[in-house]
Amino acid sequence: MVGAMADHPTHPDIDLVSGEFYARDPQDLYAWMRANAPVYFDEANGVWGIARYADVKAASRDPSTFSSAGGIRPTSGPMPMMIDMDDPDHLRRRKLVNRGFTPRQVRALESRIRQVCDEIIDAVCERGHCDLVTDVAAPLPLIMIGDALGVAPEDRADLLRWSDDMVASQSNAATEEVAQRAADAFAAYSAYATKVIAERRGAPPAEDLMSVLVHAEVDGDRLDDEELIWESLLILVGGDETTRHVISGGMEQLIRHPDQRERLAASIAAGESALLESAVEEMLRWVTPIKNMARTVTRDVTFGGQRLEAGQKVLLLYASANRDETVFADPQRFDIARSPNEHVAFGFGTHFCLGASLARLELRVMVERLLTRLPDLELAGPTPMRPANFVTGFESMPVRFTPTAPVGASA
Repeated sequence: MVGAMADHPTHPDIDLVSGEFYARDPQDLYAWMRANAPVYFDEANGVWGIARYADVKAASRDPSTFSSAGGIRPTSGPMPMMIDMDDPDHLRRRKLVNRGFTPRQVRALESRIRQVCDEIIDAVCERGHCDLVTDVAAPLPLIMIGDALGVAPEDRADLLRWSDDMVASQSNAATEEVAQRAADAFAAYSAYATKVIAERRGAPPAEDLMSVLVHAEVDGDRLDDEELIWESLLILVGGDETTRHVISGGMEQLIRHPDQRERLAASIAAGESALLESAVEEMLRWVTPIKNMARTVTRDVTFGGQRLEAGQKVLLLYASANRDETVFADPQRFDIARSPNEHVAFGFGTHFCLGASLARLELRVMVERLLTRLPDLELAGPTPMRPANFVTGFESMPVRFTPTAPVGASA
């Protein structure tokens, strides 16, 4: 292939489309790429990988060359949601959806998030053990998104299953079975969302996200039912697994670094917020739950010393960029006080994550409540990673702690 230069270094262990590649936490291979082939051609899969921080940002700033309209996954095409669009279509959708993520609306959720965190911890605190992923990290974003989208509490399990099945279909070369589960999940979610949308259209504007989206208007433009289904689905799959993985991956690092955990807990007990905010940013950098996004090359171009051809797929390797030695001092060290910390865990450019402020708030509150209420949390078993080439993190994390009383009654 002309796009892959003859002298381009290759590595037999790099497979940018394999879920197993990402599950092994391939930081050693990312380091090799940054040093030897920062714009790397994966010949087996026919895709490019951009490994350096500066190059990831440069490509993100140039959507006319690196387009989102071909789809954000390397082996499948676009879906009719704003993440798979370029401007002006993307900007139109984003302006409307942004009505549900104003700073005032996000701040107003803090007391509800705190209540949900305590309810989640109440459910396990007397046992002295739990799975931090399934019992603690997963329920928080699911409940918050479910509330926002008008999902009844008894239907949250369905919402989680739909989200997981649809993300799974985007994470690897999907088997027929995985693709069918995703199709069934989309059909079920569409039917559910259609009912909620109809209810919101027939009622006065309310504070929940679905109502805000239904009634949102910018310059006379509004979202129709199909657009509402797709954009609410993006909010679901974009906010569910990502926050789950940062909670579990961040807490795992605090457990493995007791000196930093004790320092952070003391800061929280003293009523200080700066170190907690810094710790959350380091958790985001360290975990980087969205491992990559695909872009489609729109024209023949030389980038990073390599010749890329129109139509080729490029992966922006965020997890590699967030460990770039030229940007982050001692990047393989987890440091809750790291400053500066201009990570790209939320992406960069026009597609910067719309829900970043909500995710940060959920992370801050859950970490604060866990360190306050379960201060001696420790690992109690293996922590396997989920094999996926898109959004991934720990599949399970058994932990133990001194049993404590629930706070629900006093709260």
